[in-house]
Amino acid sequence: MKSDLFSSEHMVEQATAPGMTLQNAKSIKYAVNGEMHARQGSMVAFRGELQFEHKSQGIGGLLKRAVTGEGLPLMAVRGLGEVWLAHEAANCFIVELEQGDALTINGRNVLCFDPTLSYEIKTVKGAGMTGGGLFNSVFTGYGKLGLMCDGYPIVIPVSPQQPVFVDTDAVVGWSAQLQTSLHRSQSVGSMIRGGSGEAVQLRLDGQGFVIVRPSELKPEKASSH
Repeated sequence: MKSDLFSSEHMVEQATAPGMTLQNAKSIKYAVNGEMHARQGSMVAFRGELQFEHKSQGIGGLLKRAVTGEGLPLMAVRGLGEVWLAHEAANCFIVELEQGDALTINGRNVLCFDPTLSYEIKTVKGAGMTGGGLFNSVFTGYGKLGLMCDGYPIVIPVSPQQPVFVDTDAVVGWSAQLQTSLHRSQSVGSMIRGGSGEAVQLRLDGQGFVIVRPSELKPEKASSH
């Protein structure tokens, strides 16, 4: 049988080392040798001897999704084999954290992560109830974090001289050392990008970066998971 479908661009190769790699722009492959953590329901295929277990609110925890405050259940994948992860054909990216790094991420953008990473659910200071990132997760430690994003993300540097203002419905994450506060624009709400229609943005001050996606969170999409 012949087809472009069987080209190296699409064909899976055997993993040569444990851990996560990009399978393509829309999925992550994780070669499991022990344990890893992933978003529940994100498995699209696997091979080998793997077990999938629901993570409770204990060590696994529930990542709080921005805006809705809903929980994002996690699963532990244990054993020896390979698993492919994806979610609604969102673009996938891998961030490698080194010891001393800290990254704040919205739960809705987390696809999978190494067990060597730890996270703590925190409220976003200064955001209040109107802030999209009321509950975010701060990842620390060392290892890889698999992220997903609707469209291609925009990474904006933040400096003491140039604070950045972001739509709370579009923010993916930011350097954990940045200071956050709520900014109310004097412009008419309908003229400012914002899924809520309010002229309110999250202000980020300090030295670091912020990641935003080129689309807003749709209420009907948020409630469907």
